[in-house]
Amino acid sequence: MSAAGMIGRSRTTGRSPEIVLTELLRDQQARFTEIDAGLPPAVMPPPGDVLIVGGPGEQAAAVVTHHSWPAGSAPLLWSAAEVTELHPVLGHAGRAAADALVTEWRARIPARALAAADSAAVVTWPSRDVAAARAFLDHGLLPLAVLAVRPPGPLPTIADPDPALILRPAHDDDLEACVELAMHEIAYSSLVGGSVLRPDAEAVKRAALRERRARGEPIWVAERDGGLVGLLECGLTDATPGTWLAGLLPPGRWGYVNCASVLPDQRGRGVGHALVTAALPGLQPPGARGTYLYYNPPNPVSSVFWPRHGYRPLWTLWEVRPASALR
Repeated sequence: MSAAGMIGRSRTTGRSPEIVLTELLRDQQARFTEIDAGLPPAVMPPPGDVLIVGGPGEQAAAVVTHHSWPAGSAPLLWSAAEVTELHPVLGHAGRAAADALVTEWRARIPARALAAADSAAVVTWPSRDVAAARAFLDHGLLPLAVLAVRPPGPLPTIADPDPALILRPAHDDDLEACVELAMHEIAYSSLVGGSVLRPDAEAVKRAALRERRARGEPIWVAERDGGLVGLLECGLTDATPGTWLAGLLPPGRWGYVNCASVLPDQRGRGVGHALVTAALPGLQPPGARGTYLYYNPPNPVSSVFWPRHGYRPLWTLWEVRPASALR
């Protein structure tokens, strides 16, 4: 990371922000190794406004970035339109430093985000770092989503699989039924997580599904009595240096689940398990590191379903909406 976008110097040591961040990043790597062996190497935050708090031996830093999503973009299905994000580099510092960074962050939120109802303050941090979690909670941030990972391996089998359930890749003429299933998931998640049921959500989701089909990414469906009752959108990607995944997952090939949806009256009948079982072999080819997905901890369905299938939180996405509600 270059010094572009960095501001000021450390008030206590006179060192440049880039030097402070580099030194703290080494300590942060050690911290990550201690709290969770599944974390990737710590990476430098993206360019932005640099915050430095604390004195010698107790310093911590962060980079603050701001982003606006234009109308009609796919991220608006799960994100606020105006986003301010904190990227901490805590080093070995704990709760007090995290608290000080969030306090300083609150003072740096742009006026446009503070004035917007459709805004959010977001920080992504290792799920097992409970000291930082306490500081985030104290400032009104909520654990609305987690990035969960699963190592390669088969799923346990269902004792009595439903013989009437047909599992297959989606066809072109399944598009509208897949959109309907996806809309059920968005509507449900909007009540228990960060999804937003926007007026153009159906059109945006239809376009996203078409693009996924065009890229040849797997879309699995479950069919019963001639109608679709379940959907699983999947893909394969690589965590390589310089990509956004490099700071979230260990390097290598990963399968991912983008959207899982079962019709409300079909839940609890093994449809979701059957879909994951069908899709998993293609998501963990030889040499793959595993699979990952996002789910909402407040969701009473997915917060039980995914851990039962071997997924465990690696990162927690802490969020408060609107951004002005950050304490």
